[in-house]
Amino acid sequence: MTADPTLFATTERNREGLADYDVRWRWDDAAVASGFTAVLRVKDEARNLPWVLPGLLRSVDRVVVIDNASSDGTAQLARRVASDLDLADRLVVTDYPFTVARCGSEHLHTPADSVHSLTWFYNWSFAYVETRYGLKWDGDMLLTVEGEQVLRDTAWQLESTDVVLPIPRIPVYVVSADLAWLDVGFRHYEPCAWPNKPAYRFVKGFEWEVPVRPDDVPVTVFPTHICFEIKWLDADEFTNWTGRDFITSERATRKQRDYAVFHALRDGAVPGGLVRVDRGDAHHVVEAVRTGRRTHWLQQAAAATPM
Repeated sequence: MTADPTLFATTERNREGLADYDVRWRWDDAAVASGFTAVLRVKDEARNLPWVLPGLLRSVDRVVVIDNASSDGTAQLARRVASDLDLADRLVVTDYPFTVARCGSEHLHTPADSVHSLTWFYNWSFAYVETRYGLKWDGDMLLTVEGEQVLRDTAWQLESTDVVLPIPRIPVYVVSADLAWLDVGFRHYEPCAWPNKPAYRFVKGFEWEVPVRPDDVPVTVFPTHICFEIKWLDADEFTNWTGRDFITSERATRKQRDYAVFHALRDGAVPGGLVRVDRGDAHHVVEAVRTGRRTHWLQQAAAATPM
């Protein structure tokens, strides 16, 4: 989809009239600095952040954590992780106290200019970006050691160019501290980084928020196997959807694959296209995934039987 920059003012007003939650784009306040700002919209991600945040803080110029009414101490944990790494100066934590419509029918029936809309939530969150590029990051996205270097190397290469960067994300289903499964049988590419400019923002789609950008902007895909998506088999990984709306959606093939693999593994079956990961010498299997070399995962993926 193409965004028309003339449609966007410096400040956008929400229908509830809550001035603190109007969208004020930072690119109009001052000249933006170079580098990446990673934006994490999180709710109850205290379990994942000790794995997710350290590598991200080491790799980008700024990390903004938007805490959406967590009940598990997510915000406090984020601050502690940054402090322990002596990188608290790179972290901003702020609250978004409203109930946000879940993907699916809730999102469809929520006006896009409401503070309860996914669309509004995303635009309000990304208005915190003050660097040349914004980076859409989820609370369960695990950057590998090699991935950290890729992000650092990419930032300086983007100083004078506009490009959209998808990051291939490989789901890792964690059975226990000793065992996990990588799903290499389904390729998922989602735009994760783009210039911090008026022509880039989110609009309302049928089931979720949709990023828009100019038609002529080039797309460069990050390497595979530098980012994994943590999924815990002892948790409910589908709470961000209205019920099970994704099961009947033609646009939710990724979520349908997640659901099928998740429940197959819970039932003791291993679908095709999965790669087994053991803890080995690491203290946790997630650490084994994080420190594994990309060449190793590519070899493992090549040996996996496609679904």
